[in-house]
Amino acid sequence: MSNSNNQLQAINEEVVVGSYTQKHLDTLKSTIAKGTSNEQFALFVQTCVRTGLDPFLNQIFCIVYNGKDGPVMSMQIAVEGIVALAKKHPQYKGFIASEIRANDLFKAKMHTGEVEHEPDVMNPGETIGAYCIAYREDAPNILVIVRRDQIEHLVKGRNGQMWKDYFDDMIVKHAIKRAFKRQYGIEVSEDEPTAAPAENSPYERRDITPETPPTPAITQPETTDGGTEESEKQKLKAEMKQKYKQLGITDKEAMGAHMQEFCKTKGSEPTIAEIKGYLKIMDLQIQAAADDLPV
Repeated sequence: MSNSNNQLQAINEEVVVGSYTQKHLDTLKSTIAKGTSNEQFALFVQTCVRTGLDPFLNQIFCIVYNGKDGPVMSMQIAVEGIVALAKKHPQYKGFIASEIRANDLFKAKMHTGEVEHEPDVMNPGETIGAYCIAYREDAPNILVIVRRDQIEHLVKGRNGQMWKDYFDDMIVKHAIKRAFKRQYGIEVSEDEPTAAPAENSPYERRDITPETPPTPAITQPETTDGGTEESEKQKLKAEMKQKYKQLGITDKEAMGAHMQEFCKTKGSEPTIAEIKGYLKIMDLQIQAAADDLPV
């Protein structure tokens, strides 16, 4: 019994994906990502691994709500997560950001990336916008101002309730997101809802036996329409080509570089599950490009 327990503990502490052990994955699945399907959970974990954001430090959140066709997942990156990504840049120099109220004194100098902001603390009025100044060593300041009318489509969109409940936080976060994109090249893809498949099996841990521990994995590659694995891969690759066009990626070298960066594989060839995860990441990028305001 002691040997079995030791083997079980060793496997639980074995790194499965990124820096996550099986114990980490079980904790995520039962808490932060509770209610996700296997595919949704795999996408969330791969996003955490790819971006380096830590869900245990509240840098990225997984929100699951009931859609008409089943559970729908939305990933939200906190301001702390966006800042954590920016701090990895060698020329990071900080930022300031705030909401702008109707009765505030606010003047902006776009050419120097500076503002004069004097809040009317006692009689602020409604929030009419937000701004962020992103600083960088040996580079001009980047000032982004977001007016309320520019984000009305987000207030009415799929995460509208979150915008209504936390409007000030969300509009400031949006300004930070846009400023960091321009100053540091940080692309934050979020908000894309991911629906569960029609037939969703509950999450299961790996089948652990003391004699022959299996290869750790989050999902097992399998076909979804009863066809062969090869035919399924061909269909997915055809779908990839269409998404490359939507992303403006046209040459094979750029396609290969994009796949190498965003499709993490365990073997020499990606599995069906890995390709599906990659396609979902591409969907996030396509939607983010469509949702972003002009900069």
